[in-house]
Amino acid sequence: MRLSLATQPAHPDRPNEDFIGATSDAVVLLDGAGTPAGLKTGCSHGVAWYAHTLGSTLLAAVTQSAGPLTETLAESIKNVASLHDFTCDLVHAGSPSATVSMLRRTGDVLEWLVLADSAVVLDTGTTEPTVICDDRVSRIGARYRALMDGLPGGSPEHAEAFRGYVETLRDHRNRDGGFWVASVDPLAAEQALTGTAPLDQVRAVALLSDGASRLVDRFALATWRQLLDLLNQDGPAELIRRVREAERSDPNSSRWPRGKIHDDATAALWKFS
Repeated sequence: MRLSLATQPAHPDRPNEDFIGATSDAVVLLDGAGTPAGLKTGCSHGVAWYAHTLGSTLLAAVTQSAGPLTETLAESIKNVASLHDFTCDLVHAGSPSATVSMLRRTGDVLEWLVLADSAVVLDTGTTEPTVICDDRVSRIGARYRALMDGLPGGSPEHAEAFRGYVETLRDHRNRDGGFWVASVDPLAAEQALTGTAPLDQVRAVALLSDGASRLVDRFALATWRQLLDLLNQDGPAELIRRVREAERSDPNSSRWPRGKIHDDATAALWKFS
């Protein structure tokens, strides 16, 4: 197998809230849920700390245990919560959270897990790849985006509307009828999408934070098939470069309404013989 990856923060002067890590048999990608300026989280460590700590904990756990990926995720969420439950307010509605995508090769089987809106894309050699993405976040968010999307990105009014949007989504986080992310409740792991595929039927698999997948699912500048071909031919760094190019071409988010003009972007491609 061959693995290539790239990650880039939204801004060079801010920490990257994405995490990507790999071993010979596993890949883990997390996308920390950024907190707009002015909103509290109850945690003194921050989103980047949470995503990187949970990501590294998961990567170690997934290589040491052959148990279900949901159990590995639940135990890792619990362990990370124990690292700051005495110093931070973990019942705060804005406690740091992250999406989770995991792949593990076990014998001749590829296992996957997706929690929230980071995508896993399987290239099975057919015309259309198989895309696994937990869209509950976007379906809930669509109810509340109108005000934010109608304002020019980068304006004080847009920033205020984005804060309100994030605060509203907090009321739907990790509860029935809402959406689920990794945060402080291990039970969220039970809500992840999971599955397996025979390795001999998979040519490659891509993992994408939503800052990288936006070339397809927000900007519509490529299909999933074209994205896989781009990753295969030019690599993840080129995908991120094209995302940044598109973002810079729309600095006020008038063509593509979005909460963040630029977002942390991470992409990985795992190719199998």
